[in-house]
Amino acid sequence: MIGALVGDIIGSVHEFRKMKQTDFPLFASATTFTDDSVLTIAVADCIISAADYVDKFQEYTNAYPNRLYGAGFMNWVQTGSRKPYHSWGNGSAMRVSPVGFAFNDAESVLDKARRSAEVTHNHPEGIKGAQATALSVLMARKGSSKDEVRETIAAKFGYNLNRTVEQIRPEYEFDESCQGTVPEAIIAFLDSYDYESAIRLAISLGGDADTLACITGGIASAFYGGVPREIAEPALSKLDKPLREVVDQFCTRFSVPTA
Repeated sequence: MIGALVGDIIGSVHEFRKMKQTDFPLFASATTFTDDSVLTIAVADCIISAADYVDKFQEYTNAYPNRLYGAGFMNWVQTGSRKPYHSWGNGSAMRVSPVGFAFNDAESVLDKARRSAEVTHNHPEGIKGAQATALSVLMARKGSSKDEVRETIAAKFGYNLNRTVEQIRPEYEFDESCQGTVPEAIIAFLDSYDYESAIRLAISLGGDADTLACITGGIASAFYGGVPREIAEPALSKLDKPLREVVDQFCTRFSVPTA
């Protein structure tokens, strides 16, 4: 979960800049948290408190407006709807990492990921993106090899993971869909050698940078055993006290490592 938040925060300044290289400062004066962090923490809160996803998503979004939420999601919040809107957007995947850290078997993770997604993203691709991300986190933290992650996720979800970031980057563009984001984010993790390199690779694709880095970061932090303190601390300092309290409570309860 920490890795997802840090990825979002680092990626926040690159979302519309079409970054196509890995050599860039990790932090800038405008670095901040976006909707990815807000809703990731909302999922964590739901898990801790057994709260309703609809209630928490709307509560958090109203508490933290103007954080680059998608238009469909904002309309859902502003109208107070309790019905999903058949989205296949990558929002279901970017917020799901707490599920992969909180539950310890594939069946539970897939079920909880589906539940976190379907309150808004009840399109099959929206659910699939959330499940693939959460299962990748679970496998990574349980000691699966990268080859095992690649083979399992490709077989179960039909994603083409037999590509590299170098092959994808030249033609890749901004894509808000699960099907155009989740496989690429997983590949950024698969191509990495540590947490920082995973984040740099995800952002270097030049797409939806904060969400790519959020998804990649959750998986990478699970695989590499956390986020280096010198990266985690300046990133998490961007969160306000109420958000940080939920993060700390979740990490303590589920023994999620920082570094």
